[in-house]
Amino acid sequence: MIISTYQPFFAPFSAFFAKAYLSDRMIVLDNVQFPQRTTWITRNRFKNDQGTLWITIPVWRKGLGLQRINEVRICPEGNWRKKHIASLTISYANAPYFQEHLGFVGEIFSDRFEKLIDLNMTIIHYLKKHLMIPTPLALQSDLGVKGKGNELLIKICRKMGASEYLAQKSAEKSLDKDLFSRAGIALDFFTPPSPVYPHLWGAFIHNLSAFDLLFNCGPKSHEVLFPDKGL
Repeated sequence: MIISTYQPFFAPFSAFFAKAYLSDRMIVLDNVQFPQRTTWITRNRFKNDQGTLWITIPVWRKGLGLQRINEVRICPEGNWRKKHIASLTISYANAPYFQEHLGFVGEIFSDRFEKLIDLNMTIIHYLKKHLMIPTPLALQSDLGVKGKGNELLIKICRKMGASEYLAQKSAEKSLDKDLFSRAGIALDFFTPPSPVYPHLWGAFIHNLSAFDLLFNCGPKSHEVLFPDKGL
């Protein structure tokens, strides 16, 4: 069994789903420390007539000290929800498949979500479905596994009965190959695709939220991500 992991990014880029596609199971690391600095867990990039459009989810931080990702709450104050819907609607009004997903965009920025993890996982499952990624996801917190760094990843692999751990090539230096080898777990590395496809507003920008791909390519998005089914 091939296991991979990822933190629960907000509206992830396509590499998140490419990694899932190459795995038998993906474990979402929701029970690790929430970064104190800028993080992809609360924001991601879309595209508008100016180029990059940042969409950020405000969260409570002040006075809370270190939080685990699954403890972080969304800050409901302000008019950011309406602003985000308006920004995306203006930016993607002419995208071929935006209208098909407009209802879900409204749901994302409704007040139904209190915790960031619930919002992000709802988005991840939606994108996974429409990108036709069959790989099952599981939350780290549901496995009852804790730890840090290499130790955590090895515990997850053992818990799942995995023989291989899949990581991005860029993470190779941070993984202790000897530690994994002694645990009987093979390390496998891949370079995520960064597909080019037709999208709006001039020059192509790589690694935007996978929503950009979905809004522009619709049911062809899977084929764009995996043109040869083998990466």
